[in-house]
Amino acid sequence: MTHEAPKNGVFGIVAEFTTPEEVLSAARRTKEAGYEKVEAYTPFPVHGLADALGPEDHRVKWIIFWGGVAGAIGGFYMQWWVSAVAYPHNVGGKPLFSWPAFVPITFECMVLIASFAAVIGMLALSGLPRPHHPIFDAKNFDRASRDRFFLCIEADDPAFDPEEVTRFLRSLGAQDVSEVPA
Repeated sequence: MTHEAPKNGVFGIVAEFTTPEEVLSAARRTKEAGYEKVEAYTPFPVHGLADALGPEDHRVKWIIFWGGVAGAIGGFYMQWWVSAVAYPHNVGGKPLFSWPAFVPITFECMVLIASFAAVIGMLALSGLPRPHHPIFDAKNFDRASRDRFFLCIEADDPAFDPEEVTRFLRSLGAQDVSEVPA
């Protein structure tokens, strides 16, 4: 995920919550208020939070699908080329192009290339490896892996205004609201 240049050296405004119910309610209200670039950070999965934050990204699914198609075509072509073109041997009177024998290897090549596409696509689309992210500098963010729940409205959101976002996040019942430096 790439980010535009931060506004005034600010990555975003982050709100700290103490319970999963609070962050889930805050995420729903944030999306209803029209904010688009919103991210939540929790110590464990919160049921419904992904749906509250917005539509699902389907790009990895399509990368996996096309990787599988390419693997199946490549595996089938490789077997045809080896048995009918490069090393044609008549074994037991079978035709050189005996496609039923190609099915298992075609399937295995499809799974192999789709798996590689999944890993590479996920890493590329998430911007990994990323040794440092600006959110790591947020106040109390070290507790995001233990007992706190955070909701961040990023500065590249079209409706981002630091004062308005701070006021809005405080109205959601956040325990603390702070700026995240870029």
